[in-house]
Amino acid sequence: MSETFNIVQFLRSAVATGASDEHLKVGQSPYIRKNGYIRKISMDALTKEDLDMAVLEIAPLSVRDAVLSMRDLDFMYEIKGCSRFRVNYNRQLGQPALVIRNIPYGIPQLKDLSLPEVLNRVIDSQNGIILVTGPTGSGKSTTLASLINEISLKTSKHIITIEDPIEYVFNCQKSIISQRQVGVDTDSFSDGIKYALRQDPDVIFIGEIRDKDTMAAALKAAETGHLVLSTLHTNDAVQTINRIINMFEESNREIVRRQVADTLRATIAQKLVYSESKQTRYPACEIMVVTSTIRDYIQKDNTEAIYELLGDNTIDDMVSMNISLARLVEAELISQEEALDSSNDTNELEKIFRGVYQGTKSYYD
Repeated sequence: MSETFNIVQFLRSAVATGASDEHLKVGQSPYIRKNGYIRKISMDALTKEDLDMAVLEIAPLSVRDAVLSMRDLDFMYEIKGCSRFRVNYNRQLGQPALVIRNIPYGIPQLKDLSLPEVLNRVIDSQNGIILVTGPTGSGKSTTLASLINEISLKTSKHIITIEDPIEYVFNCQKSIISQRQVGVDTDSFSDGIKYALRQDPDVIFIGEIRDKDTMAAALKAAETGHLVLSTLHTNDAVQTINRIINMFEESNREIVRRQVADTLRATIAQKLVYSESKQTRYPACEIMVVTSTIRDYIQKDNTEAIYELLGDNTIDDMVSMNISLARLVEAELISQEEALDSSNDTNELEKIFRGVYQGTKSYYD
């Protein structure tokens, strides 16, 4: 007879191995994600009873009686002294499944994340929108937590976070930080933003902009003198701008385009690149700081021209993803092959490595 699956013991072991995520489904052994790669754990295949008992063990008391009849549910769980966990309970082929993200207690400083120094200046903005973008698992939440923590350490402000669910828990430093969870403290992201404007905020963090209503509320908050930070699932600055504008009806897009041009302060597109030699991952970032030139490009719907500006890192602290990858190679943190595997434009990156572009040396300054 197989040993009873103990979800708490399993999560403790997964955290100890350095895993970032856990995947549990009926009929399969557990899987973990470490350094971006999925790995199968040498354990017995999980049964429906294993999953049912696991979710009953970790689900919030408010839903525990009904959770087994639910199809989708997000919630937080905590093992004191170990870690916090963002849990997604779902169904696959009618059977229960869990996908769990580990959320460490400690919030790293920007310098510890090997992120560009320009981010310290970006967050000095008094108003507008800063967006951190990238695919799932690219480190967006950690980067944003570090940005918020940096603001709190440096300035005396009121920071309101609106999340679903709350991931990192902040300690108040110079700033006071109010954390609100959708479904518990407010009904929706858009409602949370609307009511936040009546709570004397300086900075509003939105866990994710998923729809038009949330985006419209975020733009309004930025227009009325607040600094807004949030995330989008896009890969670069141009995609981000187009995604925002295309959330709205065509008849409203010219107005929205002007709003974005006026309020967008910076986009940070991020991905994590695994180094086989270092056995860890490093962030590569495309950073677009909105200048008067970029503002003009956005208003005139000429976003493709932004790519050309990003290719020259001497302009306003901007850097393209390929230059960021090249810098990681120059610092001997990742190999050229690992950089090329992560690039969306391998031909350009190969030219950078070969020194074809005039002044390429400045890319590494």
